[in-house]
Amino acid sequence: MRKEQKEIPVFIFMGFLESGKTKFCSETLIDRDFTEGTPTLLLVTEEGIEEYDEKELAKRNISLVYLEEEEINTERLLDLQDEYEPEQVMIEYNGMWQLEKLFGIRVPKGWTIVQVITLIDATTFTIYNNNMKSLMAEHIQSGDMVVFNRCTEDTDINTLRMAVKTINRRAQIVYENVDGQAQVDNGEIEIPYDLEADVVEIEDEDFGIFYIDASDNPEKYVGKVVKLKGQVYCPPQYKGKAFVPGRFAMTCCAEDITFLGFKCISLETPNLKDREWVTVTAKIKCEYYEEFGGEGPVLYAQKIEKAEKAKEEVVYF
Repeated sequence: MRKEQKEIPVFIFMGFLESGKTKFCSETLIDRDFTEGTPTLLLVTEEGIEEYDEKELAKRNISLVYLEEEEINTERLLDLQDEYEPEQVMIEYNGMWQLEKLFGIRVPKGWTIVQVITLIDATTFTIYNNNMKSLMAEHIQSGDMVVFNRCTEDTDINTLRMAVKTINRRAQIVYENVDGQAQVDNGEIEIPYDLEADVVEIEDEDFGIFYIDASDNPEKYVGKVVKLKGQVYCPPQYKGKAFVPGRFAMTCCAEDITFLGFKCISLETPNLKDREWVTVTAKIKCEYYEEFGGEGPVLYAQKIEKAEKAKEEVVYF
């Protein structure tokens, strides 16, 4: 007979092998004494170079259990709950396993995932992202916090920030250098265009940067006049009063192409056709609209011109 089940917060640490998961968990649990003696169950699903100090964990009332992939199931987790009676659970999850294996199971009643932390080695990010883009995107998409560790003076912070923001705008980003010093991302993307110009010209290759920065920091763009090229999309709900000049973008793989753009108010909308290319000069305001999921940039067209398609039709991040 199962014991009465209670609310148990669950923290998940994700990342590829040698991404620094074990070190981060150890520092959190031991050096920073995160649990403060609360009975904690630490579930580890892979063994890397770093090892846990089980004696130090035990001093802090932390029970360490290693699990194989086939053990990630409801019955096994319930057995562990009965055996160790934890008040919180931490899971170091194998980066090569599909997340559906963990998120898709029926977790024990009362287990609530309160935070997912994704660990990424900044020195190998490009390699993993190029060769396992879909899996890397899955890690980023699921993270409430994304920690890039082993950063150096040569680390391209702007590229790392863009890689996260195009997939998961809600995630907090932290950069940790080789000495262990951490810095929380300030949300500022290094923009390649002059935001103080009378007309801010967005080059074709900079559309993605513009979209992400304007989405995250709309206040920077209020009152600015921008000139950009995009394809026309006329949502039926706008009833011919507005359209969206935007670009198709690939965020993680060829199967995951989405259309990015902002609502544009224009009397010329009825004369436009879906998928045609136009250059739009417009003033930006910040307004609420449902498609954006809240307040966001809205373009008020001053001029619309027919245009040749961009050399690269799809925006890549």
